Amino acid sequence: EYHTRYLVLGTKYRRSRRLLISLYSLFIHSHREREITYSIYSPSNPIQFNPIENNKVLMVVISIKQADGDGFLVETTTDTLNQDLIRNIVDVHNGRLRAQVVVDSVRGLAEYGVQKEQSLIGNDELQEKLTGVAVEKGPHYKPDPTGMRCGNPPGPAEENLVQTLRQTALDLEEYVSKNMVQKRIALSASCLKDKLANVRGAVIMAYPMGLPEYDLVRISLDSDDLKSTFVGNEILDPEQTSLWCAGKEFQRDNHQKVSDRLGKNEKTKVICKLTREGSGAPGREPIVKEEERKAMMAHYFKRQEDLKKLAEADDDDYLNSQWADTREMKRNLQGLGSGIKAPGLRFP
Repeated sequence: EYHTRYLVLGTKYRRSRRLLISLYSLFIHSHREREITYSIYSPSNPIQFNPIENNKVLMVVISIKQADGDGFLVETTTDTLNQDLIRNIVDVHNGRLRAQVVVDSVRGLAEYGVQKEQSLIGNDELQEKLTGVAVEKGPHYKPDPTGMRCGNPPGPAEENLVQTLRQTALDLEEYVSKNMVQKRIALSASCLKDKLANVRGAVIMAYPMGLPEYDLVRISLDSDDLKSTFVGNEILDPEQTSLWCAGKEFQRDNHQKVSDRLGKNEKTKVICKLTREGSGAPGREPIVKEEERKAMMAHYFKRQEDLKKLAEADDDDYLNSQWADTREMKRNLQGLGSGIKAPGLRFP
């Protein structure tokens, strides 16, 4: 009712629009809670407030950047202790590495079956020729090109379980992808654990008898030690990791908080890097990108080759060119050439 009255008033008295806006703003401010509640139950209400956006807690966004272009986002607050922040970021970092191992091994599990023992890893045909022992081949045998798995995946009867296994692995891969930085979606250790739990449940449904202890899927899902995997050298220790931003380190001493390093503005986004404690500050990033550097190198290489050709061309071959002939215009006027001709003259 008030809203309609103000609209009619504004249409009728256009000269007093400034006063109208002031009164309208005062009305909204004084009846904000009622309007928010009313807008939830009446989508057709002309005054719409989103209670989720109005009550959204502002967070400090930290973009972790790595040397290979990979990275992820983490949200925190200015009241968070630096040591808690570093521990949270390291947990997400290690969780992403674990997810890479899980995704790779789960896809191999769905495609080629359970992993072989360490002594039997290799090509099945060569193993049969060398040992003389026949390799167990099921009705749906599919040899693994890497020779790590037995080649007996689940049959068509368990196709739904295999699809679930692949889908959960795909969801986990998308969640830890670096594309989440472009989408501005922050990662959290709790969500990573939920995604890994989904994959673990899919593995249990597809293989209810369980996996052997040496299978990489079981190791990556249940074991805390990933040193034996291909990401073992990248795993960080939360107590021996440093966080750097703009060439300065987040200090752990004296219970320092994020606000001591970044200020108390919650609407802050910074780029940080992780290093091992004692290794010093991370190296600075190059001024130009890799694509720009390659384009510049190609341009200067071509320019250098052109200069070499000009330096070597010290003969007088160019004197035989048509553009260097001083009598070319005279011959054209006389009709001896194929160029311009003098007006009014006819030549046989």
